[in-house]
Amino acid sequence: MLGTDFRTGSPIWIDLGSPDTQAATAFYHAVFGWEFVSAGPEAGGYGYFQKNGGTVAALGPLTEAEARSAWMTYFRTADARATSRAVTDAGGTVRAEPMTIGDATFAQFTDPQGAQFAVLQSDKGLQRASEDDTLVWVELHVGDPDAAVGFYRGLFGWRAEPMQAPGMTYQVLSVAEGDQQQGSFGGVAPLQDAREEARWVPYFAVADADALVTAVRDNGGTVLMPAVNVPGVGRIAWLADPAQAVFAVLRPDPRQA
Repeated sequence: MLGTDFRTGSPIWIDLGSPDTQAATAFYHAVFGWEFVSAGPEAGGYGYFQKNGGTVAALGPLTEAEARSAWMTYFRTADARATSRAVTDAGGTVRAEPMTIGDATFAQFTDPQGAQFAVLQSDKGLQRASEDDTLVWVELHVGDPDAAVGFYRGLFGWRAEPMQAPGMTYQVLSVAEGDQQQGSFGGVAPLQDAREEARWVPYFAVADADALVTAVRDNGGTVLMPAVNVPGVGRIAWLADPAQAVFAVLRPDPRQA
């Protein structure tokens, strides 16, 4: 599962762009118990979601006129500018050119099938992961999973292991280095219908998926898929916050230590 020992291609950061950061803060505090800590007056409203004193995600206002609220996954890169060139060469789009703030450089992209993602060139990232109420998995939904695997392998060297799931072939992603199973952090699934858009979806680990679904509904969110058991994986639900940013929750099976 995803950790905080970041290597090339690891998910290293995640943030939410919201049209109402105060409402988002209240929602995620009610659902996950997260506390919001501002990054300072010069940060334009950007700040950090924390749990038990460690950063688990970040939040900021939407900065593009037509942007919709969404979670953005950042993958670690050793060279953001080189990755930016590689994205363009492979048919992707640069949405935000590499920008350096302090000792970190980041950039945002859209892959050839329309899924948005970002990279971060830094040794620092999320401080907590793969524990309750933190990021545990990221999942790409696209029309052509094989083409997507090829695109991202060219950027990060990811490995992919096909596995059969109900009605589809699911590809488990791992970083290029080390044991493949221990280096797994996400997966690729085909779009399930014509209405679904290509996107990366974050999964947050929870102690009780059903209780989390109730909390989302009670706090103005939307239940896109009620909690269901997935053999060998755990209990999963798909949800959206009040601004319609999509995320999922997972009670892993077996429970992690």
